[in-house]
Amino acid sequence: MKHLFAPAMVALSLTASSALAFDIDALSDSERSAFRAEIRAYLLENPEVIMEAVAVLEQRREAEQANADVNLVANNADRLFDDGFSWQGGNPEGDITLVEFIDYRCGYCRKAHDEVAELISSDGNIRFIVKEYPILGEASEQSARFAIAVKQKLGDDAYKLAHDSLIKMRGDVTPKSLTKLSKSLGFEADNILEHMNSEEVTSEINTTRALARDMNISGTPSFVLQDEMLRGYLPLENMRAIVADKRS
Repeated sequence: MKHLFAPAMVALSLTASSALAFDIDALSDSERSAFRAEIRAYLLENPEVIMEAVAVLEQRREAEQANADVNLVANNADRLFDDGFSWQGGNPEGDITLVEFIDYRCGYCRKAHDEVAELISSDGNIRFIVKEYPILGEASEQSARFAIAVKQKLGDDAYKLAHDSLIKMRGDVTPKSLTKLSKSLGFEADNILEHMNSEEVTSEINTTRALARDMNISGTPSFVLQDEMLRGYLPLENMRAIVADKRS
């Protein structure tokens, strides 16, 4: 019998008893070479099998990541949903909670901003929490510090004004530009800029960074929607679909 058929004969003999498992080391050198040659020939003739295997592997990894993320959310629920300082909007009594980790200089955060606002306003039953997570350099850091300083000094309504303005700000973030922004919003600039580098502001940023690290969040925007992590930008309709699925 030609060696070409040897692997098939070996496989049949090994599977004849459930107590046996296939062991390539049990093959002779010639049988092993023929077995490998047949595998190679089969894959070359049917390359779609490789893509199918890759797809299955990716699905398994995504499922494992999703399960791990559910555990991360559960284990960090208090820090996510009730840290005592993060700004909250939408419906405080909503049946769905959406948390967003943002960086004001992040292009996808800017893209998501209006869509998230539309989701919350059109739904009417979502609690929205913003986590200031500056990761893109000094301009991001200064923007977050300004927003937090406004919240700490002037309250939630003033923060919302600053937040909406910072996400659309295109120029350099400097004391001069932040002073101009403060005045345009009716804030006393010196009071805000002085507070930006306070320990209170630094503590809030560091606390959020520690939470992001513990939840393996390395990019923005990142969302927590109820019990699920959504890593990266999602179009409005996708977000609506996930919200509907949570309610069902």
